[in-house]
Amino acid sequence: MRNLWIFINRYNAFFLFIIFFAIGIILTVKNNAYQRSVTVNSTNEVVGEVYQNLNVLKKYINLGNVNDSLAQENAKLKTELLTLKSIDSAKKITVKDTLNNPQYTYLSARVIKNSITLRNNVITINKGTADGIARNMPVISPGKGVVGFIMDVSEHLATVRSLLHKDTKISVNIKSNNALGSLVWGIGNSDFTKAYVKEVPNHFKVNLKDTIVTSGFSSFPPGIPVGIVTNTAVPTGDNFMSVEIKLFNDFSTLQYVYVILDKYAAEQKELEAKLPNE
Repeated sequence: MRNLWIFINRYNAFFLFIIFFAIGIILTVKNNAYQRSVTVNSTNEVVGEVYQNLNVLKKYINLGNVNDSLAQENAKLKTELLTLKSIDSAKKITVKDTLNNPQYTYLSARVIKNSITLRNNVITINKGTADGIARNMPVISPGKGVVGFIMDVSEHLATVRSLLHKDTKISVNIKSNNALGSLVWGIGNSDFTKAYVKEVPNHFKVNLKDTIVTSGFSSFPPGIPVGIVTNTAVPTGDNFMSVEIKLFNDFSTLQYVYVILDKYAAEQKELEAKLPNE
């Protein structure tokens, strides 16, 4: 306390100047309309700038929550769109609530770990059994393209066997002529932007830039875009052809994915398990 009094006593002239200067400014602003308006406008501008910067900071902090909510909303819209596309307009339909009881439901999930440089790449997502996730469920990206299949599941997390994995094989067809083939990755190279469609019958004509889509025969709903043909001269040595495609999906930038829940998957699996082994 003694040192404080010594400090104030030593610089008392400076403090008195500050006090009288502040009083002079207050009296000038209070008693002069022009100075008052200038001060108010300047203060409002400064305060507005501060609030604007705070709002930018707040938006940045909440960006993760916004992305999560948008992913959930997109999942809901994709579910409704797929349901509407699946209606067979050529048949007489009894009206029923298909939007609330669709075959396929999309569940959004955030990617928390990903790899693209390995021979067997695996993705980890932040959804698990608590959210209804189970093994072998198909996974797609928010934009265009297949991602892979659910491998292992815990209560709150799951791993995805990426398309960029030697054991991943997906039934696809060429959109222009419906020729069936098997989508695989890693033949001859490990480019994460390319894949191959094998076992395409030779009597079908395949052109550059033909679109490849899912066939609906390997858990994925039919018609999901996969990529476009970039090379039709891939040697095979058998009676089928293989084509190289450029994937629509960029695995290096995956942040969110959609897990597809098929209401009839368990029923189909149980039924097919009764078939005799050949």
